[in-house]
Amino acid sequence: MDSPYLFQSQRLGFRTWLPSDLSAFSIMNADIETMTFFQHPLSEKESQALMDRMNKLYAVHGHCYFAVELLENREFLGMIGLGTKSFKASFTPCVDIGWRIRREYWNQGYASEGAEICLDYAKKLGIEEVYSLASSRNLSSIRVMQKIGMKYQHEFEHPELLEYPRLQPCSLYKIEFK
Repeated sequence: MDSPYLFQSQRLGFRTWLPSDLSAFSIMNADIETMTFFQHPLSEKESQALMDRMNKLYAVHGHCYFAVELLENREFLGMIGLGTKSFKASFTPCVDIGWRIRREYWNQGYASEGAEICLDYAKKLGIEEVYSLASSRNLSSIRVMQKIGMKYQHEFEHPELLEYPRLQPCSLYKIEFK
């Protein structure tokens, strides 16, 4: 039987989004604690739109924030992968790496493991540099950036978050593969 995954790490499988992901994805995106460092929790409609956007991004660029499952039981873990940022800043347009994981799976090394394999995937695609950004208060995500070898660049005011001062400033990290 063919694997449903585009690639996998030791414990995780990465694939494009399926209609069957909507329920678990919506529950995760509606969780207030999971969404602390985002503008707001997402509705089911907004979660569907995000899934659709990720599948379109994959069709165009060969990468997206992938749907991620635990290999041991095929349970939905969250999303980890490569996106694009095009808002006006000195480092855009760029490829970025990001993650959002169901809260019951936090602090088990899944974000770092998944991000590392996504960086390997970026290299295979010929991407020469990857950025990551998060609210400077999001110490958990910043620790993941550091663990996977990304280097701190600077803090900046995110132009798309001007109406959300609690999320400012943002920290920018980068890794190069040259």
